[in-house]
Amino acid sequence: MNYLVCIDDTDMPGTKGTGWLVEELCNIISTKGLADCSAISRHQLFVHEDIPYTSHNSSMCFELTLKNGTIDPVIELMANFLKTRAEKGSDPGLCVAGLTEDLDQNSLIEFGKNAKQNVSSKAAAYALAEKVGIHLSEHGGTGDGVVGAVAGIGLRIFGDDGRYRGWYHLGRPGDIVGVDELCKHPFIDQLVTRSGIVLPLDSQVHIGSEKTKTVRMGSRQVLIAVANENSDQTGIFYRTITKQEAKLY
Repeated sequence: MNYLVCIDDTDMPGTKGTGWLVEELCNIISTKGLADCSAISRHQLFVHEDIPYTSHNSSMCFELTLKNGTIDPVIELMANFLKTRAEKGSDPGLCVAGLTEDLDQNSLIEFGKNAKQNVSSKAAAYALAEKVGIHLSEHGGTGDGVVGAVAGIGLRIFGDDGRYRGWYHLGRPGDIVGVDELCKHPFIDQLVTRSGIVLPLDSQVHIGSEKTKTVRMGSRQVLIAVANENSDQTGIFYRTITKQEAKLY
């Protein structure tokens, strides 16, 4: 069975971010043979003076495919990991949702979208978790990370939000690369424009910068392509987004 796992608020100023910790947790889960873990997506939430956060107020989410047994031992492992590895003074939250047919995805998506624009509360997060039947727990500090943990689940389900963890070197800036070649990478499902148009496999793009990130769009891990400023000279109409442009997602 597949589950979504989201973790929020494990770091403090001057320490490694939550993404580093979640990546380590995924490696432990995989090494122990408990489950397979997908790529980790980062979801930006509302930045407001009434919301305590370390630097960017973002949560980290991944899909977990259970190999055998039940999810309970995995949840226990993750909870113990957060209790011992989250930075002192942080407010970690953990949310785990089984991807079943009866999961109320719309309510989770609505909560996630709202958390990108408004201040949400712990009480609302716990109420929703109980309503839709998902695991939600706090593991230190105020536990305010439960809000971002639930929101991240909803935004991951939404499918058109966030960017994936990891920088990718796909060539030198200005290199011309075939879309089919780029899509051979296991971390690129498609090349798409910002409006969601899929580039044909037999087309070509310029590499926009030394490194970039992939984005979650259409529930897939995609590389964004934008209009190429030098298309008149090269005949190549698109380029991959730059490092700075990738940070906008």
